[in-house]
Amino acid sequence: MNKNKKSQTAAQKILAKHCGKEYVETGEIVNANVDLVLGNDITMPLAIEEFKKTGAKSVFDINKIAIVPDHFTPNKDIKSAQQAKKIREFAKEYDIKNYFEIGCMGIEHALIPEKGLVLPGNLIIGADSHTCTYGALGALSTGMGSTDIGMAMATGRTWFMVPGTIKFNLNGNLKQWVTGKDIILYIIGKIGVDGALYKSMEFTGTTIDLISMDERFTIANMAIEAGAKFGFFNVDKKTIDFIEKTGKDKKMFEVYASDENAEYDEIINIAAEEIDLLVAAPHLPSNVKKVKELGNIKIDQVVIGSCTNGRIEDLRIANDIIAGKKVNSEVRTIIIPATQKIYLDALKAGYIENFIKAGCVVSTPTCGPCLGGHMGILAEGEKAVSTTNRNFVGRMGHPESEVYLAGPAVAAASAITGRISIPE
Repeated sequence: MNKNKKSQTAAQKILAKHCGKEYVETGEIVNANVDLVLGNDITMPLAIEEFKKTGAKSVFDINKIAIVPDHFTPNKDIKSAQQAKKIREFAKEYDIKNYFEIGCMGIEHALIPEKGLVLPGNLIIGADSHTCTYGALGALSTGMGSTDIGMAMATGRTWFMVPGTIKFNLNGNLKQWVTGKDIILYIIGKIGVDGALYKSMEFTGTTIDLISMDERFTIANMAIEAGAKFGFFNVDKKTIDFIEKTGKDKKMFEVYASDENAEYDEIINIAAEEIDLLVAAPHLPSNVKKVKELGNIKIDQVVIGSCTNGRIEDLRIANDIIAGKKVNSEVRTIIIPATQKIYLDALKAGYIENFIKAGCVVSTPTCGPCLGGHMGILAEGEKAVSTTNRNFVGRMGHPESEVYLAGPAVAAASAITGRISIPE
């Protein structure tokens, strides 16, 4: 059979397009042009050093590099201030157009789509593992090491092994308060942290059609927690509406979808009714439990935010549960809008006032507590419910602390009761 006539998955099609081919085989090593190279205040300094080793006098495209200082900013100490200074000076020296400093920044994986820097069919790499978030927009995006990022800044190209694809076909209606976070926790609990190792995870079905863009971002964001190279959603009206709100239009991109008879490594069918409110108990995202079966687990802290669940819909859900109440006096409840725009939208909607009146603290956009950086470090023996994406040993602080990953509804309900709870 003529390879050019073979059926392909969306991942194959996008990779083929970016390396000038009509067809690529699963397992094939390809060199591809990229549409965006991304780094942050932790990963970009090393990438800059690798870039300089290439001897390049300029970056490959000043409009196709994005730098977002979000992990340790506002700077928590001298070292983080030095890191931020290094990337700030690099952005100025090389005239990087998409540099987002404090005041106009946000958590990178919420900010980059909000700024219209991701379009369907794009191929994007970032020096952060959760770069896979942009698959929610019908793009291919993945995290890479700082060395690869440094080379890509110079050349605009990088290499890939073409992944196989696992299709997750979800159908039916979700239960009350169940969101995209519960969907992806359910899937990771089902297949394990290496269940999609170097695969593209493709999400389809009537359930996916019904959920919001914010929920799709959440699901794509955590594809890496199953070991995936990419998470991918088909483009629909919700996708187009999101993109048009950023000022982009259909003429600026090409939509790719898997052929009807494309070959999948596996197809997993899931009935939405099976999915309950879930948490990932310590110390793996795959250690998934139903909240109603957990028992009485007292907590010390709640974090609602991050690149996983810091969007406006997450804050709306938290507000629906917290407004008019008080959070437990023994629970530190930290709310972190993912971008300045989300912060302002939440302010206009009255959510911020409600959170503060309830006894929460509201932070400027930052990754902060997610990686144990700042704004919410856990002490020995403390337990937290967090809407972040990882709960490894010591992830948010002391090695003997514990993190339970959850969606915004469970996090908000737990803040009020002082134990891991479902909304009343």
